[in-house]
Amino acid sequence: MKKNSFVDTNNSVSRPDGKYARVINEIAEHGVCPFCEENLSKYHKNPVEERKFWWVTDNMYPYTPTLHHRLIIHKKHIEHYSELSSEAKAELDQIFQDEMTKQNIDGGALVMRFGTTKYTGASVIHLHCHIVQSNPDDRSYDKSKGVIMRIG
Repeated sequence: MKKNSFVDTNNSVSRPDGKYARVINEIAEHGVCPFCEENLSKYHKNPVEERKFWWVTDNMYPYTPTLHHRLIIHKKHIEHYSELSSEAKAELDQIFQDEMTKQNIDGGALVMRFGTTKYTGASVIHLHCHIVQSNPDDRSYDKSKGVIMRIG
């Protein structure tokens, strides 16, 4: 990964079809952060709900098999949890609560990607969170594996 990059191409291998890796490589070539406001609509085509500190949207490249995979992206380019204001943390908690109700999520996982991608497995170096609910009724669901998310 190049210094001052906004994406880590080493962590973009999650889709067997290679589409996600191609997109991340393109973003790397442009040298921009795909989660920053001026680039979000170019690289993220799903509708976005705007809050004061966060954007909430369906993931363009959801993990499989999932019923729900929402992304919560901090609007300001920050990379670490320690940079979050208490007001942004409170809003994030409210978003989690709202999403659980709105999406009718009875169980799932909340994951925040922050800091050095060597440890997070993130491909985008911009603080963001995932709300993931698996779909055990999907034929491709392997009970021994569940939904796999790369961390580290």
